[in-house]
Amino acid sequence: MSERFNDASIADITAVLTDYFDGLYDGDLEKFARVFHEDSHLYFTDGDTVTDWPREKYFEIIAGRPSPASQGLARFDKILSIHKAGPDTALATVNCAVPPRYFTDYLTFVRTSQGWRIISKTFHAEVHE
Repeated sequence: MSERFNDASIADITAVLTDYFDGLYDGDLEKFARVFHEDSHLYFTDGDTVTDWPREKYFEIIAGRPSPASQGLARFDKILSIHKAGPDTALATVNCAVPPRYFTDYLTFVRTSQGWRIISKTFHAEVHE
């Protein structure tokens, strides 16, 4: 079986996504530090302007808001797809929420000596009241 279709690799990415979902829900920056590459960036747009936050800025936002867990909010974690482009790159599409905001995230992964890490996050959010 080629590395491209290695089930163990998909399982490893899925484990990182579990930490991503847990970190988002709990506001756990230690988990986020394990899943986001040091050089990672987060991108989003309002349709006119593209915003680019480095990892540190995103972590400040997470640290500065109440976590969904602390608010007793329901979880909405779902892996929609994982696609490997080669042995060291992958893209995951996921849904998650910090109600009333519901997100579709495109998470680009790279495999480094520390394992699979998110190198970029691009998201779309919808507000459901």
